[in-house]
Amino acid sequence: MDHILARIKGVKLEDIKNALKADAQKHAEQGLILRHLWRNADDPDEILFIFTTADLNRSRKFIETVHAQAREEDPHANLPDMVFLKGE
Repeated sequence: MDHILARIKGVKLEDIKNALKADAQKHAEQGLILRHLWRNADDPDEILFIFTTADLNRSRKFIETVHAQAREEDPHANLPDMVFLKGE
């Protein structure tokens, strides 16, 4: 199983929870399952969350497409940094 770690700053935890809840079905259709959501204890302005996926390439393409569309709509959109983790 592969993982995708997301890190974002400057967003309220509740807003991230709501966005992830609203997108849960779309994520599931792309094979993304949200596993955990955290606030950084050393930096309360930073939120981290992690997905599991059975197809890292498919998930990466989906996320890159969604982020590209968001940047087209707003070049200054605050999007999470994504780290794609390959399981062994």
